[in-house]
Amino acid sequence: MKILFICTHNRCRSILAEAIARHFGEGLIQALSAGSQPADTVHPLTLAHLEKHGVPTAGLHSKSWHDCEYFEPDVVITVCDDAAGEACPLWFGKAAVIHWGLPDPSRIAGDPAARPDAIEAAFNNTIGLLKYRILTLRGWLAAGRTLVDMEHDLRKMGAVHGNF
Repeated sequence: MKILFICTHNRCRSILAEAIARHFGEGLIQALSAGSQPADTVHPLTLAHLEKHGVPTAGLHSKSWHDCEYFEPDVVITVCDDAAGEACPLWFGKAAVIHWGLPDPSRIAGDPAARPDAIEAAFNNTIGLLKYRILTLRGWLAAGRTLVDMEHDLRKMGAVHGNF
């Protein structure tokens, strides 16, 4: 299954999702991430926390969704509320568009009053939630479920929040 993760700036949540899906997809998931208004760089704490969790970061960079036209995703997953409200490019074609709203740990990191333990917890929670969702999806794919069969459950999965 080819998944394109979208977040407006493609510097934190969508990058986390791409890296986690690539790492835990075990050949069942191909993943990219992009943004409608990409930042110049990936947030440095995004890379640092992925590495702390043993997730490879080589090749991760912020890119525009127009840079991914060749990818032809089966599923487009928006991971921020801003991206969920944007009009998707026509080249997404018949891809299922699903919203998995996630809190932005880089916002907490940008708050000068934020404590290091709160920043750590925010990144750990977002990474844990994405890992849970990707491992669940991988299990469904390994069991032979089709996108049509999973689409409702993928949407429902976006409503699950919690500490991991």
